[in-house]
Amino acid sequence: MRRASAFTSVSFVASVSFVTFVSFVRPPEARAQTSDLVGIRALGMAGAFTAVADDVTATWWNPAGLAGGAYFSAILEYAHPTDRPGEGLRGVALGFPALGLSYYRLPLSQIQPTSPTGAAAGSRKDEGGLSVFGATVGQSIGKYLVVGSTVKLLRAAETKGGLDMGAMAVFGRTRVGLMVRNVTEPEFGSGLEAIKLHRHARAGAAISSGTRGVIGEATVAVDADLVKTPAVGGDERRVAAGGELWLLSRRVGLRGGVSASTIGTRRAAPSAGASVALRPATFVDAEVTGGGPDEGRRGWGVALRVTF
Repeated sequence: MRRASAFTSVSFVASVSFVTFVSFVRPPEARAQTSDLVGIRALGMAGAFTAVADDVTATWWNPAGLAGGAYFSAILEYAHPTDRPGEGLRGVALGFPALGLSYYRLPLSQIQPTSPTGAAAGSRKDEGGLSVFGATVGQSIGKYLVVGSTVKLLRAAETKGGLDMGAMAVFGRTRVGLMVRNVTEPEFGSGLEAIKLHRHARAGAAISSGTRGVIGEATVAVDADLVKTPAVGGDERRVAAGGELWLLSRRVGLRGGVSASTIGTRRAAPSAGASVALRPATFVDAEVTGGGPDEGRRGWGVALRVTF
């Protein structure tokens, strides 16, 4: 994989036994923080990004993806849900092949688990936000596989530590990704007001026109949750399919996709996005998600991204 050798022994977390990573792929708990909250490119592809993850948002989507990404990548982004004015996601991240640093501010209303009756626990007006600081490192294992980890510091009503783990395998133009979020299952508060971020596993595959694992001018990808996750309309297990096409010597990018739940109400959510180069290596990304019958997914987002 391109620049996988740049990963060094600093990746003390990622190199912890790969067996430990695999043991979390089928977690006993079903509720979790959803994955498709971050990354304007990823949202434009409806969340089919686990096996793409070639920019600095790999720190969120799949930390192993930094190995096949750019020498340098930085992003400043904002995502705006249409049903919750003022509760948008804000994020900034900086990445190299061997290290990524990120900060995201997430509305708790987007990640709060539902109660057994299907309603969100606690009072929405008192939910506030969750700040996530992350440091991402990784380790190559052989010629085709990279394992990466994001060590997190999470701040809501209190401060807790957290850990995400990911893997990326590349075979020619095909990439396969696997992500396990919230390995340590941090919990905030107590009683009925408690918010617990349960483990969430997600897998993806992508085929690109690029060679040797590099994302090229055309990419198609699919993602699938391996566990149930809570949502406004109840538990769901989402699958997503999306694509990305670069034109005019990569000065303009177009993308689109659709995701839907395989359990409960289908709740299909179409997405579309675009990128325009302001100058070489500097892009403005934008996306809009229709949401279909799922009002909680409707919204738009913009980002300023530097990649070279």
